[in-house]
Amino acid sequence: MARRENSEINAGSMADIAFLLLIFFLVTTTMDVDSGIARKLPEKSPPDQKNDVIVKQKNVFDIVVNRNNQILVEGTDYVKVTDIKELAMKFIDNGGGVGNSIDGKPGEPCDYCNGAKDPASSDHPSKAIISLQSDRGTTYGMYVTIQNEIEAAYNQLRNNLSNKLYGRSYDQLLSDYDNDPTESLKAKIDNLKDKYPQIISEPEPIK
Repeated sequence: MARRENSEINAGSMADIAFLLLIFFLVTTTMDVDSGIARKLPEKSPPDQKNDVIVKQKNVFDIVVNRNNQILVEGTDYVKVTDIKELAMKFIDNGGGVGNSIDGKPGEPCDYCNGAKDPASSDHPSKAIISLQSDRGTTYGMYVTIQNEIEAAYNQLRNNLSNKLYGRSYDQLLSDYDNDPTESLKAKIDNLKDKYPQIISEPEPIK
């Protein structure tokens, strides 16, 4: 009887299938990308600049978040995260005094502020500081949400003033500048930023 030879297994097709599966998984798999907070760091101070700046407590709006994600404002009131924007706007836009001096000249009252002008609150948007202090147990999500509410307060104030001065919102000016970066648009945007400068202080987290 003739001897029967063992047939070899063709592995070529298996290699092709494995390659196709690899391509499929690479195309369909989504990868998580960590997102952070876009923040421009302050520039280094000139060597001859004096750093002994005195800040009045009434010009600081204190926000403290504990390890349970509870938000304490001004050391007395617990508030919801959705209240942060409105409270910050009232503080920044209070206009209860005069602004920072320019070129040694005395500062002037805020003639564009629509706040209550409470003498116990911030003097001027150029002096208003938002202080956000978190706990080491505060969740990252809560911290980012509060940051977004603070930034939304500044954007809303700039939008309001931009509509009054230029008939267009601050967001629209930014969009127009992205499409057509002209000097006139840049001057308007810079003016709004100067009127409502974003001043945020972040002390060390509470241990």
